[in-house]
Amino acid sequence: MNTPAPLSIPLQGASNFRDVGGYRTAEGLRIKRGRVFRSDHLAGLTADDLAQLQCIGLTHSLDFRGVAECATTPYAIPGVSRLALHIEPSVIIKMQALVAQGIEPSTEDTVELMCGTYRDFVNHNASTFGRFLRHLLEQPTPQVFHCTAGKDRTGFAAALLLSALGVDRATIEHDYLLTNQLYRRDPNVEGKGPAHVMQVLWGVQPAFLHAALDTVDQQHGGMQAYLHGAIGLSTQDVAALRTLLLENA
Repeated sequence: MNTPAPLSIPLQGASNFRDVGGYRTAEGLRIKRGRVFRSDHLAGLTADDLAQLQCIGLTHSLDFRGVAECATTPYAIPGVSRLALHIEPSVIIKMQALVAQGIEPSTEDTVELMCGTYRDFVNHNASTFGRFLRHLLEQPTPQVFHCTAGKDRTGFAAALLLSALGVDRATIEHDYLLTNQLYRRDPNVEGKGPAHVMQVLWGVQPAFLHAALDTVDQQHGGMQAYLHGAIGLSTQDVAALRTLLLENA
């Protein structure tokens, strides 16, 4: 595992904004800095934040939030084209339904709901994640992908991208767990619920990512088969993505 310090960009109106670049692949190449970024939602950016994004040359944002999330906290960044890649926050909807019935899930129940959400990413949202990876190929300019907290939909997207580029799983998990250090919880988007439930919902745990990756291995024949199958990338697509985003270390 090779885990350089993440290039986190401190913004006033967003958190968990960081460069995906810097990690080494199993072949010893390095992901280029300044090409692909990940973040939480971008609806609260200040003028200074916008100036920083202009400095890094950002031209596209890939938004994994659901329809209602986008409507509640819309944003427009001058000079940046936004692509909606809607994946609904199903775990929040399920949790709200339980609370409405007077059912308070345990910590273990909440963890299992989160794991189920990640399995759904693999089996029900593959085409959307395929659009995400193809957009990186079609628009080879600085891009950011995000959801509301930049942790689940964004976390799995990052895992797919790093996997396609040849990064080992220990490093992928390291990158995934950095959210617990970098995300600033925002009650305006998190909603309300029992403290032990919210603690699970708005953090990340290895079990969540493992649920997705185990599903990839057990039901899709491994990551490469998944990328070429359900995700829909050809061998040439993966090679082109590596050519675009990798450099000699």
